[in-house]
Amino acid sequence: MGQPVKRIDARSKVTGRARYVADVKIQGMLYGKMLFSPHAHAHIKGIDTSKAEGLPGVWAVITAQHIPGENQIGVVTPDQPLLAQETVRFVGDCVALVAAESASVAEKALGLIRVDYQTLPGVYTAQEALGENSPLVHQGGNLLTHLKIRKGDLKKGIGECDILLEETFHTQRQEHVYIETIGALAIPEGDGSMTILGSIQCPFYVQKGVAHVLGLPMNKVRIVQATTGGGFGGKEDVPSEICGFASLLAWKTHRPVQMILTREEDLRRSSKRHPMSVTYKMGATKGGKILCAQIEVLADVGAYATLSPVVMFRSTVHATGPYEIPHVKVDTYGAYTNNIPSGAMRGFGTPEVTFAHESMVDELAAKLNMDPIQIRLINGLRLGSQTATGQVLRESVGLEETIVKAKEACDWESKRAEDKRIGPSRRRGLGASAMFYGVSLGAKGWPLDGSAAAVQVHQDGSVSVAIGGTEMGQGAQTVVAQMAAECMGLSLDRIAILATDTSLVPDSGPTVASRTTVFSGNATLNALEQIKRSMTELASELLAVAPEKLDFRDGQVLGGGKKISFDQLVQHCYSRNINLGAEGWFVSPPCSFDEETGQGDAYYVYGYGTQIAEVEVDLDTGQVQVLRVTAAHDVGKAINPQGVSCQIEGGVVQGVGYALLENFMMVKGQIQTPDLATYTIPTSLDVPQVEPIIVEAISEKGPYGAKGLGEQPIIPTAAAVANAIHDATGIRITKLPIGPEALRRALLEERKEL
Repeated sequence: MGQPVKRIDARSKVTGRARYVADVKIQGMLYGKMLFSPHAHAHIKGIDTSKAEGLPGVWAVITAQHIPGENQIGVVTPDQPLLAQETVRFVGDCVALVAAESASVAEKALGLIRVDYQTLPGVYTAQEALGENSPLVHQGGNLLTHLKIRKGDLKKGIGECDILLEETFHTQRQEHVYIETIGALAIPEGDGSMTILGSIQCPFYVQKGVAHVLGLPMNKVRIVQATTGGGFGGKEDVPSEICGFASLLAWKTHRPVQMILTREEDLRRSSKRHPMSVTYKMGATKGGKILCAQIEVLADVGAYATLSPVVMFRSTVHATGPYEIPHVKVDTYGAYTNNIPSGAMRGFGTPEVTFAHESMVDELAAKLNMDPIQIRLINGLRLGSQTATGQVLRESVGLEETIVKAKEACDWESKRAEDKRIGPSRRRGLGASAMFYGVSLGAKGWPLDGSAAAVQVHQDGSVSVAIGGTEMGQGAQTVVAQMAAECMGLSLDRIAILATDTSLVPDSGPTVASRTTVFSGNATLNALEQIKRSMTELASELLAVAPEKLDFRDGQVLGGGKKISFDQLVQHCYSRNINLGAEGWFVSPPCSFDEETGQGDAYYVYGYGTQIAEVEVDLDTGQVQVLRVTAAHDVGKAINPQGVSCQIEGGVVQGVGYALLENFMMVKGQIQTPDLATYTIPTSLDVPQVEPIIVEAISEKGPYGAKGLGEQPIIPTAAAVANAIHDATGIRITKLPIGPEALRRALLEERKEL
């Protein structure tokens, strides 16, 4: 525990032995392809598949009318048909499927399908969607969700302020760009059941979705996670669709069907980070105490809800940032449009509002002639503080320590005093950003917030652990193995973490919200403690030592000056038919959220962080180089410090891309960045020096005190970079990404005014 151990899956991945779903080939396997709509909004008048069906090598062509079960795949809201039947609502909507002997034949067959469309008026911004007489994306109206927070007396708070600022910020779509595209292999079994191997985050979502589509009971659908090359939220919702497609084709043909998306198909079909417009009115006293915040968040949901209601909940709860503000009013709206659906992406609606509130805090500091770090320390959450939802924080609040440690590590005061000028046209700047993030699914997702683990101690003393969370590159298997080894006093090589399989453990919810370490970890420990009790009782009898005096350590059970090896004890257990298998379960502590007031304990605990970015700006070109990011994050307990550092580094790089480069662009519902030649992500030349700092504010409910980390590191980065650019240039950019063209235009405008 707490040691920087090697990833248990590292060797298989770097040597190429790991089997991704695209590596799996089965005799008789067919290849699946999908036909996309070319229109953002249109009525389907008819589909002619006869020519495609007659093409040699084609085994099946499927449209909505062939679906044996329910044509519905919506994860949270039942608004999304698997195959478009009457209406297409975005250019990634699928209207037909093909299974063929090869991918090339399937692709050729798609070109032979004739679809008669009648185009319809569309809506392409959230503002337009909520306007009067706007075309409807869904018959119930274009407003999907409205969440709110009401705390204190906003009018009173505004009246007490010495300074009041107002600004609107805009954020863009961001693509996940996981290294492996989404893929699935559906295998029809002899008993009428379906087994699916897939690159997925949330096997239990997929199990439920496929069962509905095929009209099967869930015990006839088995989902096995293949080695997965990244997710970042993008493999939470969409794999239910891709696995649904593959399973339909396998059901129709009675043959295995593999569907591996090309990068272009993946970009077209997969959900993105929500574009948002965020308007802030924030006021403070002359001493820097923030008294009020009035916030309106407007998000472009896209054609279907996917995870938007839960993402909007996060945006709402975190809209005021990690600060204690007595008077708060928040309104968050999610609107349907005819754009690609917005869904889950690392940070889950929090990086967007963090860019806004951290820019506002810096603006307040500037107007008050106050150090940006100082204003954060004055207002930051600490033990006993009350959040915007009225939750009193009673444990594990490491925000202040992250601020102080980040400040010290980057030599904040000395660098702030340095001359910003580097030659005639280059300037350096320093920017800070703080964040907090609720661990677990919170009040809105509490019914799904349980996780299971199944553990078996084998006769040779080795241990197998099956968890409901998934490994997608974040190191989940390694930390669960570390916790299991620690609990049983064994070396790490004695622990095997099995591939996540819906037939091995009960529904464990989704692998999202930075919950896997906590939930799968606690479930594993719960199972191990059951086994350990049985082993301890026998060891107590064999050694004639009281159970409470026994300790599992270094492959032995010791106590009272006596010992027995773990392996010997296991043999004794088996000889007496003592069960050394158990199922563990962990449920999040109850949370609450009042729909009318937004008051309640939204999450049971929070993670905290502070990042400080150092940038260099070319005033002639608008080019920004991020030189260094100091990133201090409160993780509860660092189970694997090396893994924590890597998560921080990766999140910062992704955050730099969000700040400066990445923009999945759509115009009138048509994708303008359809491939990685047009969608720009950071390269090795764009990666700054990252200094990870681990802060450990122990969480009472976490396994060994751990909290989630996976999403934290991306959340404050864009705001820190934006604040550093402002420090360097005096220019406040309110729209992401901060590209060189936009910054250069702003610099030229500033020069004109001067």
